[in-house]
Amino acid sequence: MLPNNAHFQELLLHYSQETNPIERKKLEDAIWHAYGTKNTVLVLDMFGFSLLTRKYGIIHYLSMIRRMQLTVEPIITGHGGSVIKFEADNCFAILPDPLAAVRAAITIQHALASSNLLTADELDIQASIGIDYGQILIVNHEDIFGDAVNRACKMGEDIGMAEEILITKEAMDLIPAEGAIQGKLIEVSIGGLSTSAYSIIYKTNTEEEQQ
Repeated sequence: MLPNNAHFQELLLHYSQETNPIERKKLEDAIWHAYGTKNTVLVLDMFGFSLLTRKYGIIHYLSMIRRMQLTVEPIITGHGGSVIKFEADNCFAILPDPLAAVRAAITIQHALASSNLLTADELDIQASIGIDYGQILIVNHEDIFGDAVNRACKMGEDIGMAEEILITKEAMDLIPAEGAIQGKLIEVSIGGLSTSAYSIIYKTNTEEEQQ
C-alpha cells in the first residue's frame, strides 16, 4: 500500500489525466473522502526576515525561528490543536474551532512579547496570525490545502501587521458570544476579492502595564 502522501499524489495525477467528467468527479470525491475535513486553520508569519537577515545574517534569524517554534507548538497543543508544519518562518496549524484558535493566537502573541523582554532588541520576535475555518485537505499530517488555508495564509503573511490577529468573518461568526472575543470589522483583499474579516482586539503587555 502506498504511503499517504504518495497515494495523494497518485490520485491527483489520475485526476489530471482523466478525461471522463464522471470518472474525474469520482476521483475528486475519493480525495475529499480520504483527506478532507472541516477544520480551523491558523497561519503564523514572523516579521522582518529580509531586513534582519541582511543586517545580522541567516544564523541570527534561524535562531529566532527556532525560538518561535519552541514557543508556539506547546501553546497550539495546549488549546487542543496540532502543528501541521513549520515552513521557513511560518507555522501552519489546525485547532478544534475558531474560539480555540483565537485564544491560542492571543496566548502566542503574549508569549512572544514576554520572551522579547529577555532578549536584545535585534532578537525580538514579532508575528502576525491569520485564522479561517472551512473544508480543507490534510495529507499525512504533513501538509494542508484548501481555501481556508489560502485565506489564513494571506492574512497571516501578507495583510496582517506585527502582533495582529486577523480572522475571516465566517470564522468569527462561529465564535459564541460567551467566548468574549472582540474584533474590529475590516475589509481585506484576498485573491483579488474583497472579503470581510476582523482584527482581534486584545491587550498588549504595554497596555496592561499602563493600566
